[in-house]
Amino acid sequence: MSVNTDGKMLTNEEREMVRDLILLPYIDTLVAKSLKEVEHSGNLLSRSYILTGRYIQKRIIQEVYQLRQALKQRNIKVVEDTQDDFITYSIIYNRGYQERFGITRDVMRTEISLRLNKYTTELGEVLKDHLK
Repeated sequence: MSVNTDGKMLTNEEREMVRDLILLPYIDTLVAKSLKEVEHSGNLLSRSYILTGRYIQKRIIQEVYQLRQALKQRNIKVVEDTQDDFITYSIIYNRGYQERFGITRDVMRTEISLRLNKYTTELGEVLKDHLK
């Protein structure tokens, strides 16, 4: 990861980091809700679904920690701001500057879907390697 030294604008990489830091708690909430539903479903494969959900939650925790550390090193802080029906806003304190960052619900849905796909693909690779 490169570090922005001019101090004014967020780099594209930093914007992606901020976006991910905002999205990951939403993904965790969705996974936790799904886990509760599965636990009470009596589904034959519920144990497998629960293990998958816990794997995803573990990866989310790891990523949030890594993102917070990386942003802290860059002197960037992200604070939840407001939410309306279509956009979630956060305030970014960036090396002495401040800006408002918004993500639309449609973008959030797409990014969450992509991230969940990434995690399940990762888990599939781990299982495939383990079963060799």
